[in-house]
Amino acid sequence: MPRVPLPWLAEHVELPAGLTAEKLAADLVRVGLEEEAIHPAAVTGPLVVGEVVERTPEPQKNGKTINWCRVDVGPEHNEPGGAPRGIVCGAHNFDVGDRVVVALPGAVLPGPFAIASRKTYGHVSDGMICSARELGLGEDHDGIIVLSTLGIDAPIGTDARELLGLGDEVLEINVTPDRGYCFSMRGVAREYSHSTGARFTDPALPVPTEPAPGGGFRVELDDTAPIHGTPGCDRFVAQVIRGVRADDPSPAWMQRRLQQAGMRPISLAVDVTNYVMLDLGQPLHAYDLTALAEPIVVRRAAPGERITTLDDVDRALDPEDLLITDSPDGARGSRPIGIAGVMGGASTEVGPATTDLLVEAAHFDPVTIARAARRHRLPSEASKRFERGVDPQLPRVAVARVVALLAEHGGGVAEPAITDVDLTGPAPAFELDLDLPGRLVGVPYTHDEVRDTLTTIGCELSDAGPGRVLVRPPSWRPDLTVGVDLVEEVARLRGYDAIPSVLPAAPAGRGLTEDQRTRRSVARALADAGLVEVLTYPFVGVDQLDALGVPDDDPRRRAVRLANPLAEQQPYLRTNLLVTLIDAARRNVARGNADLAVFEVGLVARPAADAPAAPRLPGGVRPSDADLEALDAAVPAQPRRVAGVLAGLREPAGWWGPGRRVDHTDAIEAALLVARTVGVDLVVTNDDHAPWHPGRCARLATADGTLVGHAGELHPNVVAAHDLPPRTAAFELDLDELLAAAPEGPVEATPVSSFPVAKEDVALVVPADVPAAEVLAAVRAGAAASEAGDVVEDVRLFDVYTGDQVGAGNRSLAFSLRLRAADRTLTAAETAAVRAAVVAEAGRRFGATLRA
Repeated sequence: MPRVPLPWLAEHVELPAGLTAEKLAADLVRVGLEEEAIHPAAVTGPLVVGEVVERTPEPQKNGKTINWCRVDVGPEHNEPGGAPRGIVCGAHNFDVGDRVVVALPGAVLPGPFAIASRKTYGHVSDGMICSARELGLGEDHDGIIVLSTLGIDAPIGTDARELLGLGDEVLEINVTPDRGYCFSMRGVAREYSHSTGARFTDPALPVPTEPAPGGGFRVELDDTAPIHGTPGCDRFVAQVIRGVRADDPSPAWMQRRLQQAGMRPISLAVDVTNYVMLDLGQPLHAYDLTALAEPIVVRRAAPGERITTLDDVDRALDPEDLLITDSPDGARGSRPIGIAGVMGGASTEVGPATTDLLVEAAHFDPVTIARAARRHRLPSEASKRFERGVDPQLPRVAVARVVALLAEHGGGVAEPAITDVDLTGPAPAFELDLDLPGRLVGVPYTHDEVRDTLTTIGCELSDAGPGRVLVRPPSWRPDLTVGVDLVEEVARLRGYDAIPSVLPAAPAGRGLTEDQRTRRSVARALADAGLVEVLTYPFVGVDQLDALGVPDDDPRRRAVRLANPLAEQQPYLRTNLLVTLIDAARRNVARGNADLAVFEVGLVARPAADAPAAPRLPGGVRPSDADLEALDAAVPAQPRRVAGVLAGLREPAGWWGPGRRVDHTDAIEAALLVARTVGVDLVVTNDDHAPWHPGRCARLATADGTLVGHAGELHPNVVAAHDLPPRTAAFELDLDELLAAAPEGPVEATPVSSFPVAKEDVALVVPADVPAAEVLAAVRAGAAASEAGDVVEDVRLFDVYTGDQVGAGNRSLAFSLRLRAADRTLTAAETAAVRAAVVAEAGRRFGATLRA
């Protein structure tokens, strides 16, 4: 995000006295530039220029020598009676007569570090003589700032905050991608002028229109493979300057401005190019002229080419990469010396011995630069600007500014010859209906208001018929290409606050779909049952699947890998919800929340084994129908699922008892709750499916056998791998399958009987290997087939017993039946008939007997 120091901005646009960063932010937001942050002054309180009038070295017992100094800080700041202040200083690079920067008691330096009078080394130090690092001006903390070495001659007592720019507020703003010109003081100043009407002076004017003097460094543009028909480079300006002290430090004012803008000062050559880029918006580059060989050729990379960039990384180049190359050994354009618009190469880097420079500014295709920066994961200040569009009229102006600054501060002499290979043309004009802004925005803008607004932003207008104009946008606005772009400009500059708020009427018949309503009901039902909904990132790594114990041949191992993952450790799209939900549970438990119940409704990606790879489509053109079909075939299935994890205590302890820990039945019940909410009856059977415990895992399927999910207790290895409480349980269901199995049409409500309920308990002894769910189904079926009719309101398993009383290999399952008729009170004979029918049906199916 660009940072805007107010004094720098004031060089381009007239600012009112006393303007604060907060007021500037309010002015800029009116034209669409939002505040990101306000960075306060680096130093507050008294910081003044002082002169050392006495320096006495005093060796200490620890071997260190300190200086006891008397510093004249002016009549206003000296001790009562006018005596210079006494200050202890540990540095030794100054002497009597030097002018230094003194922080007086009450000042606060970056850190924050408050300055106060304090006793040290046997003296009362009444302030501090400051180094560059202590003021946030650089890394040098061993030496005091001596103002004469910076070319500063200021009277004693001068406010050093203003002198060094340490009292400036800096506004950081957000810039939308279509307004790249605002990544410069020039662009922000222009927008401030639009907002307030303040007088704006364009630092890029006048733009040179005369041909460049010939004889400069030879440059050729040779883009034989332009992307979507657009040349990668259509302008290249270069000029030689000799005898520059390129490695000298830049002036203090320039260093401070770079720091305020968030950049680190490096050397004169680098700082000057960065400064002009921040000022005008045109990225530049300086080459060591002695390391170059004519001609420079701008071309696409050849297969197999490599380059070592300025960050000392050896990079393999892609044929779409646009390169800056030179020609050693007479081989034209044979050596890459930079990835165009992204980063220069190490072979031509400006170093300590450099004195002769070639200064370059160019105009590149935004798509080419954006793709190269992302391909190499190499974002830079240059690429950030080029990919948003740079003014093609700036290169000559920017090179001239850099050369002038290098000559002024580095003693260089510029050669008169300038290279300017210019293939640019004027921005294409297009027609605009002057009534279009009013129709789209809903504000009755007059034709004159529309014309004035477009002229203000730099457009050239000519009549194109009644109520229409031909618009040619300014060179710095490549984002203005069609009429609706200009509509946005009219609305922005005429004021968003002038646009009325009109609440549109909701059209009939466009509410939530049935599936959407059902999904919301599922989430509401789980929340009502005490589970908390969470949202997890859908990206996973192989190690997370390993921790779940997923077998190597399991389809869940087949995942879609992201081409540009947020984290290399998690490059895959999840194939199930539990892999990320269990990780969320682990983080909660690690932070002390050991009793938890969480759920998530979300998508997973399940690619087919024979799915084709996604095609790489060309940019800038509409894909063909065949391309779209191939792309659709490569998209994996993305079913919607619901999953939950329960750990710790399901019922808390208290005066009512010790509480109850979560077990597998809680997860199964939560899954059945989801099914009941959808309106589907599930069949529960045993299964062995990771990551569940093989003896406590339930397979959940519809009546026709369609698998919809699993529930139960997690495997102990999974629990241990994630540091979860013992007996943690979980469930996961395919919500799309449940919705597909749901009954169509409205569900009829069951009438509520006004007759009393009758209760019967039945304890059945069955073989131990018979699943309880099958016995429960038999109980339901027997009760429904009894002579009393279908009077079963509810059947619930309430007890399981194994022991000597039922014999080895058997167990007792006790069921509670609630019976109620809709038209009568059930008699004792009828309830006894239901009980007998239950025992008979269970006996027929499993050889069950009534427990004595």
